[in-house]
Amino acid sequence: MGAASPMIMMLLMFGVFYFILIRPQAKRQKEHQAVLAALGKGDVVITRGGIIGKVTGVKDAELILEVQEKVRIRVLRSHVDGKYDPASSSASSKKAA
Repeated sequence: MGAASPMIMMLLMFGVFYFILIRPQAKRQKEHQAVLAALGKGDVVITRGGIIGKVTGVKDAELILEVQEKVRIRVLRSHVDGKYDPASSSASSKKAA
């Protein structure tokens, strides 16, 4: 039984890492992919670079964002962080101050 003890400990450690690190990250990634797939015209989004814009066009891997009236940019869908909610971002900035 002494020789099997280190192997059992390694399997136990792998199990802990799986449930604490790997599984939640995979779940967040699936949720993010679902949000990106559901984006459509009229949604207000924020990019990873902090640009906020309204989706005016959708292509396979690109979104066309209107950042100001008559100012449009093309952004890769993978660089969109998610939908933008001004109420939640202003509340978090007030907490930080």
